[in-house]
Amino acid sequence: MIQVKSLSKVFYDKKNGEITAVNNISFTCKKGQIFGLLGPNGAGKTTTLRILATMLSPTKGKVTVNGYDVVQKSHQVRQSIGFLSSETGLYDRFTPRETVQFFSRINGLDENTIEKQMANIFNILGMNHYKNTRVDKLSTGMKQKLSIARAIIHNPPVLIFDEPTVGLDVITARTVIDYIREFKQMGKCIIFSTHQMNEAEKLCDEIAIIHFGKLLSAGSLNDFQKNNPAKDLEEIFFHLIKTESSKSSI
Repeated sequence: MIQVKSLSKVFYDKKNGEITAVNNISFTCKKGQIFGLLGPNGAGKTTTLRILATMLSPTKGKVTVNGYDVVQKSHQVRQSIGFLSSETGLYDRFTPRETVQFFSRINGLDENTIEKQMANIFNILGMNHYKNTRVDKLSTGMKQKLSIARAIIHNPPVLIFDEPTVGLDVITARTVIDYIREFKQMGKCIIFSTHQMNEAEKLCDEIAIIHFGKLLSAGSLNDFQKNNPAKDLEEIFFHLIKTESSKSSI
């Protein structure tokens, strides 16, 4: 449901010239699969996810989501995805209930469906006690849960999560992880970036590690363990990053 072929993204800076954020990467994510995108800050993870969500255009390469080209069929792509960005973009004067209603209507849901979906999601994420509180009065964790609710309210076939558990307490983070597992069981295609190696180990069918915009390695956890001296994902991650950094410094 997600196909990325030879994707590159170059930004132009007046002072530094061309900056390659994503450098010729390719991967696929299938229906009913969770695909993890791992890498240090500045590796190109968020840029890649924003291209998938049609927020940025690729410089080179071809990207399709749910069968639609992200450039030529951007409207259809946006209808097919739920996107949780690292930047919430929430309206301070709205309440969580008003926020979810607003985005539900944008996605064409009828009022009965909105109420049923919203009641279910608010209950699962534990949002009922502050659903009528203005966004500017919410904690970081509450805002993160609202962002998740907004992303999934229209029941899209493809979910793109950029650090979905950031700012959440341990119990709520576990709830979100369990919810992601439910989506997998429903056959959804899920791609997400995370800095939590334990999340990737527990959740991901496939993992891609990127650094300096390059895809260093991709495969299942078993694949990584077979091809690396270390067996722990965190150790494998640091080994690959260190090796690539050493090559870049030569």
